[in-house]
Amino acid sequence: MRLPNLYAITDPIKYGENFEQTLRKVLQRGVKMVQLREKDKSGRDYYNLALRVKEITKEYSALLFINDRVDIALAVSADGVHLPANGLPPSVVKRIAPHLIVGYSAHSLEEALYAQKEGADFITLSPIFKTSSHPEAEPLGLSYLKEVSSKVSIPVYALGGITWEKIKLCYKNGAYGVAGITLFL
Repeated sequence: MRLPNLYAITDPIKYGENFEQTLRKVLQRGVKMVQLREKDKSGRDYYNLALRVKEITKEYSALLFINDRVDIALAVSADGVHLPANGLPPSVVKRIAPHLIVGYSAHSLEEALYAQKEGADFITLSPIFKTSSHPEAEPLGLSYLKEVSSKVSIPVYALGGITWEKIKLCYKNGAYGVAGITLFL
């Protein structure tokens, strides 16, 4: 399966009160892959939102990934799950839900190699540039993106501080695609 190149990650604050309307705008811009990222919702609220988001992504023929919660991904028939570095190992998810596409948040070459060895289908590598969502994080930079992309065989999505002006630089330095929260708003 070929994955789309643009990967939107939702944020309850940045998407605002009109969450579903904002999501539709993002999808109208041509994004075909969405990660529903809700760290503070209860399981039930996350599930109910995921059901609504699944209907919207279906309308736009976009893939839906659930952040961290394999149970919710399975419950709403999402396309995949995106695992944080401190989450379940990708091999465990592949064993219990082999049909799910598994993404993994990597912040180093070691984490990228681990994700690949564990069976992840793709990684996000972050932060490539300085980002307001994690101001304390030191940017990895384009040369590091190039190094990681050359040493793994799975798609690498550049994440963190990506702007429309920087997308080409990411592709020139080995990124398969770009991911972002504010990038698509």
